[in-house]
Amino acid sequence: MAAAATAAAESQPFDTGAERIARVYAQAIIEAADGKGCRQAVIDELEGLVRDVLPEVPGARAVFDSPRVAVEQKDALIDRIAVGRLSPTTAYTLHVLARHGRLGLLAEVSAAVRRLADELAGRRQASFTTATPLSNDQRRQLVADVEQAIGATLAPSFHVDPDLIGGLVVRIGDTVYDQSIATGLAQLGGNLHRRTIHEIQYGRDRLAPA
Repeated sequence: MAAAATAAAESQPFDTGAERIARVYAQAIIEAADGKGCRQAVIDELEGLVRDVLPEVPGARAVFDSPRVAVEQKDALIDRIAVGRLSPTTAYTLHVLARHGRLGLLAEVSAAVRRLADELAGRRQASFTTATPLSNDQRRQLVADVEQAIGATLAPSFHVDPDLIGGLVVRIGDTVYDQSIATGLAQLGGNLHRRTIHEIQYGRDRLAPA
């Protein structure tokens, strides 16, 4: 990881916010990963570590989060986790975060790396929330239609909220489209598939109390 980028991260006091600090580390991580030609592997490994590995390693999250745990103990835990799971670049990233007391921000750093990679690839972050789960085909169709409607490539995430009124909310950056997406985006892009919208609404209606 570039020394200058790491120093820049440490020059930011913690009260500037975890997201801002995570963004600076993300820039350094992307730079280091690109230098080794392993950007996607590092992104996947960081996300997998947060999502799958830490919850399965007893005490790992508490050790990572605690400022009272010595760096040497954190390094030992990182080495234990890394064996057979992580590339050298990802493992080095964790050691850097540990040395600078930022290992507790691992989830935020991982998310920031993903966001930055999407930005560099020209993809806009988009959150799709529906009242009922969507099939893979429905997801693909909905994303394709919204991409065409707004003229941008999206990096989508999907969420389910059974209490959602209207059945569908899409957030793209700072813009939120509620149920009016069925008409508003259709008018904007002229191609939002009525079948997908109908299926979302029908699934919502089936869950509504009689």
